Amino acid sequence: MTNSASPLLHDRLNDAIASLNLVPVARVTGRLVKVNGLMLQAVGCRFKLEQRCLVETDEGNMIEAQVVGFDHNIAYLMPVRQLGGLFAGAKVIPLDGDSSVNLGNHWLGRVVNGLGEALDDGAVLKGGERVSLEPKPINPLKRRPVDTPLDVGVRAINGLLTVGKGQRIGLMAGSGVGKSVLMGMITQNTEADVIVVGLIGERGREVREFIERNLTPEARKKAVIIAAPADESPLMRLRATLLCHRVAEYFRDKGNDVLLLMDSLTRYAMAQREIALALGEPPASRGYPPSVFSVLPQLLERAGNSEHPDGSLTAIYTVLAEGDDQQDPVVDSARAILDGHVVLSRTLAEQGHYPAIDINASISRCMSGCTPEVQSTLANQFRQLYSNYLQVKELLPLGGYQPGQDPELDQAVAMHPQLKTYLLQAANEAVDFQTSLTQLAQLFQNPNP
Repeated sequence: MTNSASPLLHDRLNDAIASLNLVPVARVTGRLVKVNGLMLQAVGCRFKLEQRCLVETDEGNMIEAQVVGFDHNIAYLMPVRQLGGLFAGAKVIPLDGDSSVNLGNHWLGRVVNGLGEALDDGAVLKGGERVSLEPKPINPLKRRPVDTPLDVGVRAINGLLTVGKGQRIGLMAGSGVGKSVLMGMITQNTEADVIVVGLIGERGREVREFIERNLTPEARKKAVIIAAPADESPLMRLRATLLCHRVAEYFRDKGNDVLLLMDSLTRYAMAQREIALALGEPPASRGYPPSVFSVLPQLLERAGNSEHPDGSLTAIYTVLAEGDDQQDPVVDSARAILDGHVVLSRTLAEQGHYPAIDINASISRCMSGCTPEVQSTLANQFRQLYSNYLQVKELLPLGGYQPGQDPELDQAVAMHPQLKTYLLQAANEAVDFQTSLTQLAQLFQNPNP
């Protein structure tokens, strides 16, 4: 071999070695053996719980699914998208790694689905920081306390049910009482740096209506909307819920004050119920299996402040009380986990009282820690007067109430028009935090104008 041939041979050997990385590695795959409703059954390889998989269709495409359970050597998979084109013996390819997305400031102002795919007419979401959908839990001893009020632009909440930065609160009501309208008011008027809106399991038409009616151009620029309408698969609704929280956590850890609005927590619980019942889990409370009530605290505990000195994550969830029953299992469970709840009354809504907040049935558990004592005192006086009025309300038209016998009742009846005016607010009206406190104080400075 000549010296001139040695460099050529050396180059060819390097090219051959480099090309080894391009040779596809053999992969163990399973096969599809049964489809039962939305549940797929696969055998033939080792599947892990919550592992992502690709299922082959007759057109050569791949449908993403996730392992949700197993029985001996049979793995149960739930598809992320709607089924179509599946056949017996189709390849099932397990994927390595956790579910992750590329997050960054380029998500602001965008509308995406549960997989992080753009639903609007904007560019494909590429680049950014690769983050897992499953973050590490926060040590409860390292969480920063809730000690700073958040202005939500709604007078009744600012003055009487003050929400703190890092608090988690629920909007609880039956259908058609105004949960979405109130959430839209908060979205428009909040002072948060970033707004993350999750529209989970709601009507498809409400997605566009919420964006066009409830988001001003300024709010739209700092908002991320994640939508999974009711016609999506249960797994897609779960993925969208997890993505809402992961996006909010990402911007919180970057030092932003984040407001997470999710409509609704009940649809998330229903999606979890569909999967659990399909796996054969027995129903426990009104059709909800026990696993639903174990995943709710895992989800809700992701919101709130972290150990970082800057940034906060305030979460507001709408909770559907089926049949206006405040003892509904999901409502009762959420009320026990969250840091407060705002109850909307159908009776007030039918009277044209908006927002239809039942002040006496609502509470903010963090209010005393983020407001001065004088405001808490005024809020308690307001509640007491409002409660006293409700005691004699039905007697007034009948002449059963005689003034002069109880000074507290007399004051409640005299001040009721002012109390009611304070609670009323138009959907397009914004009342900042300081104005809410000033108007609350003026009620008791001039009780009988």
